[in-house]
Amino acid sequence: MTYNFRIGLRPQWYLASEGDKAGTSLHDVLALLAAIEAEGHIAGACKSGGLSYRHGWGLLRRFEASFGTALVQTRRRQGSELTPFAQRLLWANRRIEARLAPTLESLASELQEELQRLLPQERPALRLQASHGFAVEALMQRGAGVELRYRNAAEALASLARGDCDLAGFQLPQGEFERDILAHYAQWLDREAHMLIQLAVRNTGFFVMAGNPKGIRGVADLARPDVRFVNRQMGSSTRYLVHLLLQRSGIDVGQVQGFQTNEFTHMAIAAHIASGMADVGMGVETAARRFGLDFIPLVQERYFFALRRAELAQPAMQDFLRTLRSPAYLGDIGALPGYDARDCGRLMSLAEAFP
Repeated sequence: MTYNFRIGLRPQWYLASEGDKAGTSLHDVLALLAAIEAEGHIAGACKSGGLSYRHGWGLLRRFEASFGTALVQTRRRQGSELTPFAQRLLWANRRIEARLAPTLESLASELQEELQRLLPQERPALRLQASHGFAVEALMQRGAGVELRYRNAAEALASLARGDCDLAGFQLPQGEFERDILAHYAQWLDREAHMLIQLAVRNTGFFVMAGNPKGIRGVADLARPDVRFVNRQMGSSTRYLVHLLLQRSGIDVGQVQGFQTNEFTHMAIAAHIASGMADVGMGVETAARRFGLDFIPLVQERYFFALRRAELAQPAMQDFLRTLRSPAYLGDIGALPGYDARDCGRLMSLAEAFP
């Protein structure tokens, strides 16, 4: 099924003052601050954003008056840089966007389907439940004709077992931890009734600040008193993998400062660290690279979609497979740092995947 339109939802900041219930949107000034950070001077930032120099300065002065502090420091012949207040404002916005992305994308997909049902269509969309990831995100941008709900892997597989979705996304680390995590998922997977579609292999590891100022090298460093960790949410596969890594190293979770600090996406983990709120977290390499962080590889994970064997021949499922195997989508995955798409769209039984 091809959509004639695509619904999107994004968070929006508003600055309210006494007597102003509607508030003023911060969208334009946040975009300008991000451009100044990237360009290094106001003139270049205004040009890249399609603003006049006068309008850009006016926007800055307006919000400096509202906040009661400077947003930009300008030095003659040395360009412009954000003040600490503006930097914190920008990083807060990035953290919020990263944290809310899965929720908003799920809501947008739900709204899209509700509206689409009111229009003539050939067949209903496949129902996909999966944890938030860059390959899944790219799939949605390709208009794969699926109704997406972001769920952790256990929730998605349980939903597939109940018949509440058609595809369930989950990931497994290759190597010594695969058996332990697969044993947890096995309660929802039937070797006769289910099949797997491989999506990608991806690098997972630690995110640290550029230059690795704390000298973090591996799991043992998480127990250091000067290292602050940021974790994924309860129920996530990444959090379970962290638990297994600590267990193998003989480290109690109580020794890890920040173990109970949670974020819901790889991007939110990266934003948390890049803003200076933590020293290390775990996630997919793509997120680290997008935030200019250093990446310490630990494991490679295979990401799969599980489906019922009986539904493989359905036209909608065959269309979905064609999208996965298309040169355009393979190019999307190949452009993601730390992703390998060589077997993308490969069908296999559970026995073939996990002999």
